[in-house]
Amino acid sequence: MKIVRFTAEGNGRNGDATWGLLVDHFVYPLLRAPYDSPRLEGEFAPEVAGSPILLSAVKLLAPCEPRKIICVGRNYAEHAAEFGNEVPEEPAIFLKASTSLIGPDERVIRPSISERVDHEGELALVIGKRCRFLNAQDAHNVIVGYTLANDVTARDLQRKDVQWTRGKNFDTFCPVGPWLETDFDPANKAIRCLVNGVVKQQSNTDLMIHTVGTILAYVSNFMTLEPGDLVLTGTPSGVSAVQPGDVMTVEIDGLGVLNNPVIAGV
Repeated sequence: MKIVRFTAEGNGRNGDATWGLLVDHFVYPLLRAPYDSPRLEGEFAPEVAGSPILLSAVKLLAPCEPRKIICVGRNYAEHAAEFGNEVPEEPAIFLKASTSLIGPDERVIRPSISERVDHEGELALVIGKRCRFLNAQDAHNVIVGYTLANDVTARDLQRKDVQWTRGKNFDTFCPVGPWLETDFDPANKAIRCLVNGVVKQQSNTDLMIHTVGTILAYVSNFMTLEPGDLVLTGTPSGVSAVQPGDVMTVEIDGLGVLNNPVIAGV
């Protein structure tokens, strides 16, 4: 199932963010977030709360409301190599602020204080239940769905600072969407990132150094994962700089397309 967050006007709606079930070209409003909903034999059981709305009549938002955004660095060997870094023995974890989150087609603001801002297309997932001390084999049981993400990075500031916090956390630096796919196998999926229609990154999720299960087991050993938390699993090689006027596109087979234009900031 494809789960979305959206806003819509008219028909008694005032533009508030709402969760929905996407079926063909229609969005069916839901009573609550998917991670707050009852489960049927362990699966998400959507509770429809209104009449369907044409997809063309809604604005899609990021399909998550994370309290924390957990990211993995250097999780593809070729990406580590392109910057002269060694492959980490354990997942290299960093955080992005929830204020960096935007949805599909929203504009990424390139800050004027950075001379190089890069795209980083990634597979992402959303946690569906509170958990700690997971094992890698069972980690899939806490995932409500998968989506696309772009870990936009001010590369020059990342290299300059001791920590990655500033370079990773400008507002708009975490585009996510267009939906959550609840029935998705992350193994052996093509992943691509394009700029203005030209392929810049192209790889396969099987080339991740640390699998989704390994990442969640590692993180949950020191941090409680909560419903709605967003986890980005790392980017492949081929990252490149973007300029105002560019359009970044992230694609993974089975998860749709995430487009975001770049504009100049102050």
